[in-house]
Amino acid sequence: MTTQQNNPLHGITLKAILEQLVEHYGWEELDNRVRINCFSINPSINSSLKFLRKTPWARTRVEELYVAIIQTQK
Repeated sequence: MTTQQNNPLHGITLKAILEQLVEHYGWEELDNRVRINCFSINPSINSSLKFLRKTPWARTRVEELYVAIIQTQK
């Protein structure tokens, strides 16, 4: 079995990423950083997960934001 040592997203679920971003920024600031309606109109983890799983460009932006905050925390 090979590990992905250089991939900071390896082994982390989208739900965990989203929960950490909401904890770090809150919904309002998360909406300011990634402009998608599921962060601004009645935001919830479940509705955001549905949207992000269906929309690759939005998921990519959320994952990039997550990588940016974990790199600054090191």
